[in-house]
Amino acid sequence: MPAILCYVTCADRDEAITIGRTLVEERLAAAANVLGDTVSIYRWDGQLHEKPETALVLKTRAGLAERLVARVQELHSYACPSVVVLRVTGGNAGYLEWVEGETEG
Repeated sequence: MPAILCYVTCADRDEAITIGRTLVEERLAAAANVLGDTVSIYRWDGQLHEKPETALVLKTRAGLAERLVARVQELHSYACPSVVVLRVTGGNAGYLEWVEGETEG
């Protein structure tokens, strides 16, 4: 089963840690990386915004993508959180096998 990365921006570090920990505990993700503070610049409701956020990367198997995205949306504080799925096309085979083994089959 191919692996995916799920990139999420969160309101702050605490939210990113909570979401990451929950998804790993629930075995929807094998691992979560809280990347740290970032500045997001975007247009919302016709206005330009610039605000601090925290980036979160989740590692899982492709078959769990829909459930993972839905669960992030349930846990997230934003009405429309940035949650994007990126297919992994290669990498350390041993690590990718570990991701598969640590997620719900």
